[in-house]
Amino acid sequence: MSSNVGQNYPYTRETEPERAAAVEQAAARFDGLRDRIASEATPLPVADRDELWWVWACPDDGALGRLHVAGYARDRHAVYAICDNCGKSFLR
Repeated sequence: MSSNVGQNYPYTRETEPERAAAVEQAAARFDGLRDRIASEATPLPVADRDELWWVWACPDDGALGRLHVAGYARDRHAVYAICDNCGKSFLR
């Protein structure tokens, strides 16, 4: 399997409360992450908040962290995800 396929294969799914809590914990843990999310992503619409969300393994920290959906990318048609271990953001 190529690394590109491996990086995009979902690890698990989480409920909306789990997703929101993971994003909040990461935003509180990493300086500037909350501001970066606000400038690079749009909030999830209320209609989307009852969904189950995919979680991916982080490709930049040896798959230790998990990528959680933090919104939709402002400039691209993609989901904006952040890592709970390294604080980096990714488009999915």
